[in-house]
Amino acid sequence: MKIKNTEELGSTIRMRRKQIKISQKELAMTCGTGLRFIVDLEKGKPTCQIGKTLQVLQALGLAIETTILGRNETGDKMP
Repeated sequence: MKIKNTEELGSTIRMRRKQIKISQKELAMTCGTGLRFIVDLEKGKPTCQIGKTLQVLQALGLAIETTILGRNETGDKMP
């Protein structure tokens, strides 16, 4: 899934949390963050700390993968 903004990331996190049936409070406790952080992250707040966000993703069994936009496998620009 390609995520283009913080709102999409938050929505994905919320969807996964609900899928595994845990509350925001339980997720916060598991990740060592505050409940407010989870609420803000799921709302797509753009200033959420990346380190904490990565902890949440890992706890949910999610990962981030990066790709180079507009380039092919050799690094040349795509037409």
